[in-house]
Amino acid sequence: MENLAIALFAGKRVLIVEDEYFLADEARRRLEEAGAIVVGPVGAVKAALNLLDTAQVDAAILDIHLGDELVFPVAEELERRAIPFVFATGYDPSIIPAKFTGFTLCEKPTELGNIAEALFGKTPAGFH
Repeated sequence: MENLAIALFAGKRVLIVEDEYFLADEARRRLEEAGAIVVGPVGAVKAALNLLDTAQVDAAILDIHLGDELVFPVAEELERRAIPFVFATGYDPSIIPAKFTGFTLCEKPTELGNIAEALFGKTPAGFH
């Protein structure tokens, strides 16, 4: 599955929105190893929205709870811009409003291959 992640993430600019330093740093490291260009990570809604205005983003991985705020304004902006995203969370999926089409991941740390497939919706030739 890691080879799948490398194939799908290579060269993609991925925004990480995560307020827990160690989880954000681990996600950054794993994405960079898969060939992604990491945007962030950031741990607040305002910082994420600012990055969307100033940096090119191909996809995003969003933690739902960012301290005392929820990430949903970022998800709304990503949907408005047609940028794929996933929610990476340990919370029950029922916390996510039904209007979001992002793929929900219920456990952290998450498997990069699953995230890549959810974000990019395809499997390259040679992968099954």
